[in-house]
Amino acid sequence: MSNSVSEKRFFGHPLALSTLFHIELWERFSFYGMQGILLIYLYYTMDKGGLGLDQSLAGGIVGAYGGSVYLSTIFGAWLADRVWGAEKTLLFSGLVVMLGHLALAFLPGVYGLLAGLVLVALGSGGVKATASAMVGSLYETPDTKPLRDAGFSIFYIAINIGGFLGPLLTGVLQEQYGFHYGFGVAAVGMAFGLWRYLSGRNKLPATTVPNPLKPNQGKIALAVVALGVAALLGVIQIGWLNLQNFSQVLLYVVIAAVTVYFVRLLTSKQVAAQNKRYIVAYIPLFLTICLFWAVWFQVYTVATVYFDEMMNRTIAGFTIPVSWKDSLQSAWVIIFSGLLAAMWTKMGDKQPKTPLKFAIAMMFVGVSYLSFIPFVSAGVAMPMWIFALVILGITIGELCLSPISLSFATKIAPPNFKAQMVALNFLALSIGFTLGGVLFKNYYQAESIIEFCQLLCTIGVANGLILLLFVPILNKLLNGAD
Repeated sequence: MSNSVSEKRFFGHPLALSTLFHIELWERFSFYGMQGILLIYLYYTMDKGGLGLDQSLAGGIVGAYGGSVYLSTIFGAWLADRVWGAEKTLLFSGLVVMLGHLALAFLPGVYGLLAGLVLVALGSGGVKATASAMVGSLYETPDTKPLRDAGFSIFYIAINIGGFLGPLLTGVLQEQYGFHYGFGVAAVGMAFGLWRYLSGRNKLPATTVPNPLKPNQGKIALAVVALGVAALLGVIQIGWLNLQNFSQVLLYVVIAAVTVYFVRLLTSKQVAAQNKRYIVAYIPLFLTICLFWAVWFQVYTVATVYFDEMMNRTIAGFTIPVSWKDSLQSAWVIIFSGLLAAMWTKMGDKQPKTPLKFAIAMMFVGVSYLSFIPFVSAGVAMPMWIFALVILGITIGELCLSPISLSFATKIAPPNFKAQMVALNFLALSIGFTLGGVLFKNYYQAESIIEFCQLLCTIGVANGLILLLFVPILNKLLNGAD
């Protein structure tokens, strides 16, 4: 691997962004392709090829699975910082993702589901932690730093190209041949992504293990992992952990992990005083990210159920697969992320600071869910074009927070905690997705969809308004970082 970024450019950015762009695209192709049919696979009856679970329980499982993906970024980041380095961890994680999709495709029933979801969660967590950290490493020089937010927005386009294509193909295969064919094409996509990544590894900047384990520490780590796996199997065997309470238990686990992370960062002697000031300011932003994703997550639950059961999905004799809803959301991201990236670049130092962008994001996502209420109240199906605009509103909120939060995490990361700081940012998604699943499981009922949408709006708007009040204080604390 080269020790410097090539002079050639990828859309005006370091050429190595191209390799990371493509591995993320195909990993997201496989992930979102599977995600697009996961909820309906859980609640469709067995005669339709599903598992026949209750809708609210299915939504809780999907939330817990999403939370598990981002929780596993801890493990992926730890491997990158202490064992293999970011680049090798990214490669091995991609292989695990592919094995997970193969398990979903070829192993039947609940056991195939569990094996596949565990492998995909572990692998995707490793990819998410390391790929984003490596993108951040491309923007460390004075001439590239101003391009950081725009670079992450371009990287975000890769996520959503994959997110657009994956549900399109898996949806058609699921409709025509069954769920397992949909899961199978996700494995093929990941295999192609790995091939593309291997062909471009030499364009990546050299990566090292920033804080390698000592020999005796490696043995201790293996013992801890073995004990953790044994404990997990034990609590499952005696019934303390099951499908009914998994999302609630996971939520407590992730909150505990986040608490440990923040305490460690704020007390470590390896973290400079200035970085600690940034991390203190990051805490309310972290809470905002959690609540944002808890509300946003309902795109996978209440919006999916509404699209599946309450809308007319037939156009000119063709019935639109349920998973294509997710492709619509990704299409909006592809269109508008480029526009926002150009706008942030043109505005330069005059662009809104991170706290204000987050407040705008919360209000957009909260208000968007109110759009369902008039149609549910009137008992009529929402027209397809209005549904598309609702998804657009949610997407605008996402674009004001998601790529910006990734970029921000790499800005304030202490030198010895680069990948782990990105992992901490992803733990906000873990809490958000898990909390979103808990909200759906506990508060959603088909007859109370209006109240559920009102709850989502209240969470989004109230948090956005509160954050607006603290914008001046947070901007002062973040002076020099944002």
